[in-house]
Amino acid sequence: MYEAMKKRAATFLLLLLCLGAHAQLAQRLDAAYARFAADSQLRHALSSFYVVDAETGDPVFAKGEETGMATASTLKIITAAMAFELLGQDFRYHTSFGYTGTIEKGVLHGALHIKPSGDPTLGSWRWKGTGSEAVLGRMARAVRAADITRYDSIVVDESGWDGDLVPDGWIWQDIGNYYGAGARALNWHENQYDLILRSGVVRGTGVDVVETRPRLHFTAIASEVTAAARGTGDQTYIYLPIGSSTGIVRGTIPVGEQAFVVSGATPSPRDELVAMLIDTLTAMGIRKSTPGMRASVQAPGRVAAQVQNLYDELSPGLDSIVYWFMKKSINLYGEALVKTMAYRVGSGSTAKGVEAVKAFWAARGIDPTEINIVDGSGLSPQDRVTTKAQVTVLRHARRQPWFAAYYAAFPEYNGMKMKSGTIGGVKGYCGYQQSPDGHTYIFSFLVNNYNGSAARLIAKMYAVLDELKK
Repeated sequence: MYEAMKKRAATFLLLLLCLGAHAQLAQRLDAAYARFAADSQLRHALSSFYVVDAETGDPVFAKGEETGMATASTLKIITAAMAFELLGQDFRYHTSFGYTGTIEKGVLHGALHIKPSGDPTLGSWRWKGTGSEAVLGRMARAVRAADITRYDSIVVDESGWDGDLVPDGWIWQDIGNYYGAGARALNWHENQYDLILRSGVVRGTGVDVVETRPRLHFTAIASEVTAAARGTGDQTYIYLPIGSSTGIVRGTIPVGEQAFVVSGATPSPRDELVAMLIDTLTAMGIRKSTPGMRASVQAPGRVAAQVQNLYDELSPGLDSIVYWFMKKSINLYGEALVKTMAYRVGSGSTAKGVEAVKAFWAARGIDPTEINIVDGSGLSPQDRVTTKAQVTVLRHARRQPWFAAYYAAFPEYNGMKMKSGTIGGVKGYCGYQQSPDGHTYIFSFLVNNYNGSAARLIAKMYAVLDELKK
């Protein structure tokens, strides 16, 4: 009995110490947040800050935690956690490559056949084995190994997937640029290309388009860019109407640039892959019997002819995909994951994916109105999520077997493991922080409609977050 009393006393003392530490932190956060909220940059802004004890879930600090806020890329923490739950840490995308028809004396009377699975890493430069040349080489060698020297066409079967690249809610200024690359069943080279520009030595003069890398086969980009002072950096945006074969790049780059790189979103990744595959096959002496470089697309609902498989292209594991998704904030990966999760339970569309996200977290106690989203990456300014919902997701993740991989994907800012988010007028951070006394705190801090310099606002947000380190 004496030992039991000693244990209860020790537990009670620990609880008192914990409550005391939380009370002191709450007082410091209250003072720091009050200074922050009174700053002139927040005069017409909304801000929300929510902090809980990671072990107990008890709130330590709460301001505006029930208010839906534009999230920017902090939304990615929700998509990533759900992907681990529904797809599994070891999940890999499969892109099947084969043919239909018959082969007679080296001639394929039929089509080379690609069945994509939404893989956003196909042709990506981030892994040694996923690069464009590596993937095209494997495809071409598989054709040669089947003793095919001629073929009729290339068919891409995207049945079951939404063909729209751009989710609802994305804005005109974003969708032509690399960070505005949406997802579909077949993604290629992260649906991205580099536009190479050359400027003269005189400010205000025109800037020329040198080339695109990789070469765009079906899209031309015209320049309305002018040269600006040295040190001004990239002040350009690419505008490409959906369905158009001609885009415009506008803005400024510094004078005296011979190969200035601006990255854009590929408008037709499926056709660009097919065109590059045809070029690769032709270089190996494997020729197309009929003219044309675009893919034939499997009609919705049509039953494909019997496909003879040549090989399957496997993506890196989900833990590696999420690592890059979070570290580099790749919007394409978020949109691909949302569509993939929808495809697993029906059809691969953003709308169905968003419904699945809401339903998944509703089953874990989050009101669906707290996750009012239209995409999986946070690029849309229409997304609204509460800081309370984000913290609930982060705490749920911490108790799962895949948490180590999830946590490893968080970038580090201000000496803290946290995901950042930035779009026009929006800045946010959410993540985990351990204090010197061993307590782990989970937090979300979102600001909407601030004014002035983003750099100055970030410094002020860091000043508040620094209280979690003490």
